[in-house]
Order: sequence, then structure tokens, then C-alpha cells
Amino acid sequence: MQPVHIITGTAVPLDRSDVDTDQIIPSDWLKRVERTGFGKGLFAEWRDERSFVLNQPEYAGATILVAGPRFGTGSSREHAVWALTDYGFQAVISPRFGDIFRNNATKSGLLPVQVDPEVGAALLEAVAADPGLEITIDVERGTLSAPAAGIEAAFPLDEHTRHRLLNGLDDIGLSLVHAGDIDAFEDRRPAWLPAVGP
Repeated sequence: MQPVHIITGTAVPLDRSDVDTDQIIPSDWLKRVERTGFGKGLFAEWRDERSFVLNQPEYAGATILVAGPRFGTGSSREHAVWALTDYGFQAVISPRFGDIFRNNATKSGLLPVQVDPEVGAALLEAVAADPGLEITIDVERGTLSAPAAGIEAAFPLDEHTRHRLLNGLDDIGLSLVHAGDIDAFEDRRPAWLPAVGP
């Protein structure tokens, strides 16, 4: 996982509420065994509609998704996060996230930015009016800003999650921080105890 400090970019306005993980990545895509390639399946059923926002050329290359309330509800599939990151999104802004989705996102380097409903609505409106609107999200400060639209807000992020994101630590990375201690423990371990490996 790459460290996440500051995300600056344009956004896609997904003005829909209660977007569940099956809508983010339909179950047809869950047959893949790789962790990559899911971006093609992102919102696959909605992308069949020519008017769907991801089909609009003015939003190409956006790295931030601005969604309505209750984003990422439903099942615990990690594929939803993988689809968003594989497509190119680095952050999702919403007034509320599904708990499991939020947890999966932070463990994969996708930043869930929870904002007040008023801020969320203002951002959706601003991005729809100006697809080139630049948004900056600062993980260390816990702030979001879109100066051209006059929007600035703080967002909650617990210190453990902030530390993980700033240092690019997934679950394996958190364990490897203690690699020296693990090696020292193994060196002191009696030879007669069962061992794993060669």
C-alpha cells in the first residue's frame, strides 16, 4: 500500500444515496481470482446507461468520487474497494459510509472522507456545475477544501487509521514493522518446538 498524505484532483459527482457494494461491483465480477482488473466492472450495470456520470468525458481522469449519503452499504466484499481504486479513485467523499466498506477502504489505501450532509450536498452541486473543480484532501490535518467553490471542512479520522494511511501500512505492513522483534523471538525459540517452513 502506498502512503496517502495529500490527494488533489477533480471529482465525479455520484448523486445517489444508499449505494451498496453490489451496485459498486456487481456479483458477476466476483469470479475473478486476481485483485486487479475490477475497474472495468465499477458500477457496471449503471454504465450501460449512456447518461451515467462515469460515461461523461468531462469527468475522465477524476481521482475523487463525491457520493450521496450511505455509500458502501451491504455486503463485506473487498472487491468494491478494489474496483474503485483500480478505476483510479483515491478518495470517496460521502456524508455516511457502510462500516465494513469504510474499514476495507482504509486497509487498501482508499480514503473515505465523511462530511456533514450540507458539505456533501454543496460538493455534489459544485462538481456537477464545474467538472474541473479542484479538491484537496489533507490526511494529516483531516481537512478537505475546494477553494474555487468556497468549501472547506474537517473530517474525522482516528489516529490509528491516520498513521496507517500516512505510512502506507496495510495489515501485513503493520506486522512487518515488528520484523526485528519477530526474528529475535524465533532465534530464541527452542529448536525442539514445532516449526513452520524449511
